[in-house]
Order: sequence, then structure tokens, then C-alpha cells
Amino acid sequence: MTLPRAALLLSLALGLAACSSPARFGAGGPGADGAPLSAGGGFGSGADGVTSGPLDPASPEYFSQTVGDRVLFAVDQSTLNDEARRALSAQAQWLMSNPGYTAIVEGHADEQGTREYNLALGARRAASARDYLVAQGVAASRLRTVTYGKERPIEVCSTEACYAQNRRAVTVIAAGAAVS
Repeated sequence: MTLPRAALLLSLALGLAACSSPARFGAGGPGADGAPLSAGGGFGSGADGVTSGPLDPASPEYFSQTVGDRVLFAVDQSTLNDEARRALSAQAQWLMSNPGYTAIVEGHADEQGTREYNLALGARRAASARDYLVAQGVAASRLRTVTYGKERPIEVCSTEACYAQNRRAVTVIAAGAAVS
């Protein structure tokens, strides 16, 4: 047997062995007592007591799937419409109910326009969403912004339907202390 093939088989065997033991999480970890793993796809309580899973109202998965993590914008705009304000109000309520989380508000643009223009537009969109969250009572120290412009599209095609999905601000939740 050749060395690369032996290394591949060894890696595969070690990988499978690591996945087979409920005790891999340590004493008291999920599945260690023979109980089934949580409904959240095997996620349980994480660092700092933060839980996860789409069924847990205090989890980032619940935030993105149930509360909603994005707002959309009109062409060349960073002004929030009524639907965006409703979505951001729900996000603000969730963030205030879950103080163990911080958030990064990402600004995005469609592929029309120059890279520089879209980076600036994405920054304005992220700032607009962040400012609304702060106005709703979320501590500014828990939020930061980043712009991706047109660099991270979720839809890739040259139709208005695609462009509309890419003109967005996305609130990404993370566990941890306030950002500086």
C-alpha cells in the first residue's frame, strides 16, 4: 500500500472513531448520559451558557430563521422602508432579550455600478440598519458594521429579481462580549 493511500485510510478511520463516542463532549456533554441530543440538530449549551438550534428562541439560528436577519433596499438607496423597520424592530427586541450576543451588520449591494461605489453604498446600508437598532435601544457597543459591496451576492444573475435580493443589510449574530 502506498504512503498517501495509507494516510488517507488512517485519517478516515480516526475521523469515524472521533464521531462515534457520546463521551467526546466530556462529562455531562450532550449524549454522554445516553439521552438523545437536543432538537437543534445536536447543538446544546455552548460557551458562556449560550444555546443554539433553530427551535431555541435564544439561538442565532432562531434569530436568522424566525426573527429574520436581513432587510432589503431599493436601487441606489440606504433608506429603510416600512418593512425594513418592522424587521429591524423585531431584531432589536431579540437582541435586547438576549444580551449575551453581539451583532455585525453587513451591508451589500447588487452587481450594478463600480466596486468602490458599491462598497460605499453597502457601508451606508449597514450604518442605516445599525442606527435603527441603536434607536430601538440596542447598545451601540454590541454592534459593528462591515461592507461587502457587490463582493458577496446571494443571487448571481443579471435580472431585477436577483439584484433585489443582493441589495441588503444582514445582521449576523455572535456570542460574546460587546465590541469596541
